[in-house]
Amino acid sequence: MMRPPLLSSLARQAAIGLLAACIAAPASFAVKKKEQPPEAPRVRATLPPSFSIPAEPLGFAPPGEFYLGMRNSLVTLDFLDEDHLLFTFRVPALIHRDASTADSHDERRIRAIVLRLPSGAIESETIWTVHDHARYLYMLDHGQFLVRDRNQLLLGDATLQLKPFLRFPGNVLWVEVDPTRQFLVTGSSEPPSAQSKEGEVASPSTAAAAVDTDQKPSDDQADLVLRILRRGDAKVMLVSHIRTAVHLPLNDEGYVETLRGRGSAWDLNFRHFTGGSTILGKVESVCSPLLDFISPTEFLVTTCGPSGEPRLSAMSTSGHRLWEDPSVGPSVWPLLVSAPNGSRVARETLMATHSVNAAAPLGTEDIKGQDVQVLDAASGKVVLRAAASPVLDAGGNVAISPSSRRVAVLMEGGIQFFDLPAPPPLPQSSTAQAGR
Repeated sequence: MMRPPLLSSLARQAAIGLLAACIAAPASFAVKKKEQPPEAPRVRATLPPSFSIPAEPLGFAPPGEFYLGMRNSLVTLDFLDEDHLLFTFRVPALIHRDASTADSHDERRIRAIVLRLPSGAIESETIWTVHDHARYLYMLDHGQFLVRDRNQLLLGDATLQLKPFLRFPGNVLWVEVDPTRQFLVTGSSEPPSAQSKEGEVASPSTAAAAVDTDQKPSDDQADLVLRILRRGDAKVMLVSHIRTAVHLPLNDEGYVETLRGRGSAWDLNFRHFTGGSTILGKVESVCSPLLDFISPTEFLVTTCGPSGEPRLSAMSTSGHRLWEDPSVGPSVWPLLVSAPNGSRVARETLMATHSVNAAAPLGTEDIKGQDVQVLDAASGKVVLRAAASPVLDAGGNVAISPSSRRVAVLMEGGIQFFDLPAPPPLPQSSTAQAGR
């Protein structure tokens, strides 16, 4: 019997080996596996978002770490109503330099967009120009807002067309709005002994002024002027010449001031627009308490414990303490954002590697994130916690809808929207009953 040639035997073995290798190989050896879409970033929040709108297609790019610590206002988020969101942000651009204008080096361009929810469709858009780096937009009611630029307050709405509203004798440096959106607090830097011109906000010498001091500066100093104005007719309710910026917590009946008592005790004194004052209560704090109205009948009090740790509590205008949170966690440049109806409030703070004080200042490398907590105003219960990104130390990255049932947070490359249950009702009280 003739033996098969050695070459034929080797070829047969090679063919058998190749067949075995094909059987043992994974399917990708013969058929190319279908590529899977990249996994979406995981949103770091205690609730899943109901929907989101990507920010990059809108022209938004996260600001660089260069801005951390400067407290520049770079972004705003605000609900115009339940179905429309106003999103504004700084856009890099070549700036026109005007040698005749001293503040031209601070000029910047702001892109403003009105988005329809939940589709994210752009209903209107424009570019504004402002001339400093501080907060520039303040919400009113019925979908209206104010834009602050130089010595003017401009009035806008969903069309994004700005109309002159108030003009001041000097540049407006800051604005605050009461919970009813009927009163404005303004601080402006004005020439010494400036006289109001036609169309400018008046500064009557007879107006009551008890915020800091009524003494006017000397002729070679700029005049820092604080005013409380009634929005409807621009009537000046109070005018005061002050030494430094003042935060004035107010509602539609008056404002609250803190008066130092013995030791760490502070009196909370409510000054009525109609005259007179009422002591609402006392708080203990080793630092000057910070007060913020979140509704006409409720204000938050931020105090410091014996070791400087922050404490948060809520009080009614009738002098009752509604709730207290003695351990609110870290407080690095905390900011508050209230719902238009006052039933919910968002508190955001930077997350840092250490407590910030004179001996341990904050560096860019120490900032690790920005924490957002949304609380029920009636109870202090946290209903949502989220990590905003990018970190914006001047805020503007959180908004609560008029019903308080929807929250928008800029995070994870987009605007995330969270739907919440109806909030509990707010306490009913009146400052007229306080102290009785």
